[in-house]
Amino acid sequence: MNTNITVAFGAQIAAAATRHHLEPRLLAAVAAQETGGPGADSGRNIVGDGGHGRGVFQIDDRWHAFARSPAAMDPGSNAEYAAGMLESNLHRFGGDVRAALSAYNSGSPTATGTLTDWGDGKAVSYADSVFRHYARLGGGPAAPAPGGGVAAPPTDPRDSADAVGALRALLAQLGPGGAAGAPDPSAALGLASPLSLPAYRPIPQADARERDIAPSAGTGDDTTD
Repeated sequence: MNTNITVAFGAQIAAAATRHHLEPRLLAAVAAQETGGPGADSGRNIVGDGGHGRGVFQIDDRWHAFARSPAAMDPGSNAEYAAGMLESNLHRFGGDVRAALSAYNSGSPTATGTLTDWGDGKAVSYADSVFRHYARLGGGPAAPAPGGGVAAPPTDPRDSADAVGALRALLAQLGPGGAAGAPDPSAALGLASPLSLPAYRPIPQADARERDIAPSAGTGDDTTD
């Protein structure tokens, strides 16, 4: 597995991905989709979506209490929260990457979500656009999916224990003052381990639905990221 993701905030993204057993390039692809755009390999640390999206991964302050805290604009904390959401979705939907990405964007594992035009005359779904970014980052060929678009990566993006161990060793050498052999990548990055982030608790809504956790299929929920 290639752990050398030379993108903006790559060290923070790789560290968050490691802690949540995700393929670092997949998490980086989500960042590129959220705040980079077609053809970009990196995300940006911005406030977007009409003032509601926070940070590299555009955590929505309408559904997530975390997004209303100062930590939301810290790239490391933002990546950590996004990685936690994606890992939760993968577990919730049985490892289905497309469903996990769709739920991250729209709240539903079956939704098309945000449409993106890559300049080839055909708008693609949120998940398919993430897969294009993933392929650009060296995540393997993106084969055409039935009905058009781009198929999910052929392998499970959750790393094996050996791969995670290798990534931890690499991350131990990153960041100011990072020394080889550090027991946890967070130490090399100057971060607390684990990060001091709020628990994933839903915000009470008028309709009594839980918004911080992707709903079950068929609920037609609004955007959650």
